Amino acid sequence: MEYVYAALMLHKLQKDVSEENITNVVKASGADVNETQVKSLVAALADVNIDEALKAAPVAAPAAAPAQDDAGAKEAAPEKEPKADSKAEESAMEGLSSLFG
Repeated sequence: MEYVYAALMLHKLQKDVSEENITNVVKASGADVNETQVKSLVAALADVNIDEALKAAPVAAPAAAPAQDDAGAKEAAPEKEPKADSKAEESAMEGLSSLFG
């Protein structure tokens, strides 16, 4: 994955996406370089227009999720009944309140 990030960074900076440049970026990040993977990536990107590939890539955005109104949210997540743990929680809160008051 670090090789792809290096290639994207080089492209963004309008530098040549070459074996030497990718190797230098990955080394600078502190990661070990696998020359075979670098060569494979450069060969795979040789005929790729990175700008077009980025435009065509699907982007996951939080706004893409359908909005729910309050009623829909309550139906999706019904309220849970208090459990026995709530008594232990109450006693812990009482202990904390005695520290301050």
